Amino acid sequence: MREPGPPMLPLVLEGIGFSAGGRDILSGIDLVLEAGPRTVILGPNGAGKSVLMRICHGLLAPTSGRVLWSHRERPGEPRRQAMVFQRPVLLRRSVLGNLTFALAVVGVPHYEREARAVAALGRVGLAAHARRPARVLSGGEQQRLALARAWMLEPEVLFLDEPTANLDPGAVREIEAIVQSIHASGTKVVMVTHNLGQARRLGDEVVFLDRGRIVERSAIDRFFRTPATAQADAFLKGELPWH
Repeated sequence: MREPGPPMLPLVLEGIGFSAGGRDILSGIDLVLEAGPRTVILGPNGAGKSVLMRICHGLLAPTSGRVLWSHRERPGEPRRQAMVFQRPVLLRRSVLGNLTFALAVVGVPHYEREARAVAALGRVGLAAHARRPARVLSGGEQQRLALARAWMLEPEVLFLDEPTANLDPGAVREIEAIVQSIHASGTKVVMVTHNLGQARRLGDEVVFLDRGRIVERSAIDRFFRTPATAQADAFLKGELPWH
């Protein structure tokens, strides 16, 4: 286990805008993400949900505004945030090799890597597949491997971009159970999903986007029971495209 450093959260977004191809995708985003509650980002198709996630994680730079972490990572310091995508990004290595490589990148000593990787595979039910090529796993197994890799690095915050899209119901249940366990271990979970049932199962609060702006933020039960905006009400009634 790594010694905890200064907390990275809260994450503060101030006046975030993002434009591409002559189109404004995000405008005037002000958002504070605190440690603790699981945050689900919802909104109709084209609302800017995935772009917002990538800006939070640092994969995209905003066109305007600032992204402020409580603690700024120093060069060479292991990152305490991770992101898992709809389509897992896996190396042409074994299941175990994908994990040991990730540990090497963050400076874990060689003699510790395999034991930590094996333990991570056990947590997600993939120990029996350790020597198989990662890219021959099923879609659900590949996503479990991606989650194991992220969880193993002990992130303070985990960003999930539609982690169960196109998976069968059994695989969805397995992924959701792992996400619940990651949250229970103390990691902040921020997730984009088009599955409203999943949002209710895995979320504590909703950030609702429409046309590149945050139009509502509320507790999960309140959002589904009594949405505060006409846009959210239309979305929940299926009157807006929602994936």
